[in-house]
Amino acid sequence: MADANDVLAFPDGPKRDLDSAIDELVQRAGEVQQSQGRLRALLRANQAVIEQLDLAIVLRRIVESAVELVGAQYGALGVIAPSGGLEQFIHVGMNEGDVGLIGHLPEGHGLLGALIDDPHPIRLEHIGNDRRSAGFPAHHPSMESFLGVPIRVRDEVFGNLYLTNQGSGRFSPEDEQLARSLAATAGFAIENARLYAETRRRQAWSAASAEVTAAMLSANSGDALPLVADKVLALSEADLVAIVIPPDNDADTELVVEVARGIDEASLAGFTFPAVGSIAGSVLEGGQPLMVNDGAGMIAPLSSGDALGPVMALPIAAVGQVEGVLIVGRRIGSRRFVDADLEMAADFAGQAGIALQLIRSRSIEQTMMLADDRSRIARDLHDHVIQQLFGAGLELQSVATAMPSSATSERITSIAARLDESIAQIRTAIFALQPATEGETSVRHRLIDIASEVAPLFERTPSVRFGGPVDLIVIDTLADDVLAVAREGLTNAGKYAGGSSAALTLTADDEWLVLEIEDDGGGITTTHRSGLANLQSRASRRSGTFEIVSNGSGTRLIWRVPVYSEGTEL
Repeated sequence: MADANDVLAFPDGPKRDLDSAIDELVQRAGEVQQSQGRLRALLRANQAVIEQLDLAIVLRRIVESAVELVGAQYGALGVIAPSGGLEQFIHVGMNEGDVGLIGHLPEGHGLLGALIDDPHPIRLEHIGNDRRSAGFPAHHPSMESFLGVPIRVRDEVFGNLYLTNQGSGRFSPEDEQLARSLAATAGFAIENARLYAETRRRQAWSAASAEVTAAMLSANSGDALPLVADKVLALSEADLVAIVIPPDNDADTELVVEVARGIDEASLAGFTFPAVGSIAGSVLEGGQPLMVNDGAGMIAPLSSGDALGPVMALPIAAVGQVEGVLIVGRRIGSRRFVDADLEMAADFAGQAGIALQLIRSRSIEQTMMLADDRSRIARDLHDHVIQQLFGAGLELQSVATAMPSSATSERITSIAARLDESIAQIRTAIFALQPATEGETSVRHRLIDIASEVAPLFERTPSVRFGGPVDLIVIDTLADDVLAVAREGLTNAGKYAGGSSAALTLTADDEWLVLEIEDDGGGITTTHRSGLANLQSRASRRSGTFEIVSNGSGTRLIWRVPVYSEGTEL
């Protein structure tokens, strides 16, 4: 049996060293295991961030992954606006009730603003102890530890990642490294989501452009401009789209809204506003697109009281000349437009220009076709109808002459006279069917226009007849007098005589010019004779006469002046 003194034993010193080494190995193994766990968590976070392509989902995934990765209670991602401050604020950890009590989201002051101004990581154990802290609004949850890191997309600082209340009480350098690594991955994910979104938007714009092109090539191209406005409103996520053009009178001081879609579209359609000082006026004059953050001066205020915030204004060019402006606007406080928005909308501004040109070209074509039809009708009336009526009248006169004088012969003669009157009316109609050439101011066309103007005063449009070379004789100041007398006489007949129809006859021969206006009303009373004094005055100045024959069955005005009197200009 062995002696107790023979039992094997380690010396105390080496034993302590061995125990210490084992404890250190176990600790290191734990640290390695913990690091591996955090690295696996980082990989999972990176995978969660990059597996989505929708930008809104990507941004939220970034915050959720960062909170889980470093063990924070609250997290947020602030997207930096082009002009500074925060444009978006995606937060995790607070419920909607708490958010509602706080009110508006952070705008980028205090520590958040410090990270915007100097995009380098910030790690704090106590937020309130830092001089850059701006405090918290009422109902805001308590926050102590803080970690903030910038998110870069290429060379641009896209936004910042904010994390608070680490589970152990403070963020470690390892937490900062993990957050920075996640932020780097987030930058690539955001860039990919942006590119994907832009590609999808370009595809949508291209498809819409093809639809507009098809509409312009269709028979009813007048629907193209409203379709352009509808497509731009949907694709640009705008609140208002307006196509603005100068009015038909070519005035360069005002602009009119030809088509409007979005807020207050019904009241804006046809709305006229000053060109000076407006975005649309600047683009129309300079021919270059504009993109501004505050476009309230364009059509503000809108009828609902709203005004425009971000605005794009693009020139609508047709045949190398700016014909109008495409306005794309969002409400104040909405997301701003970017260069890609301007580029994609510019293509539709070109489509609107083509549509305007097509509408005008087809309008001219229709006018020419109408003029051709009217000329053809006039030729047919002159070459066939008048000749047949004239021949019938001559034959009736021949029959009446050959017959002994009787009631029958008188009736035939009366019918022949009415045929002559019908021929005179048809001649006037032929003249009215023939379009006036540019700059033409013949008295015939002007008298026909006056008859059309006063037509609402009668049941039937007044008839107009001519006899003799009136266009050669009635010129200059004599034409002014004739037109004034015709307008006054027809207006009085319509307003005061109460007739259903009127007839104007203007005849000229070598000596006299006679203007007659006859209606079928109840006659002119003394109450309204004051309006006829001007007609007497115009006749007297030309050594002529003015006569009124009025009874219960109608009124006849006879204005007669010498063709070549002292007051007539040759």
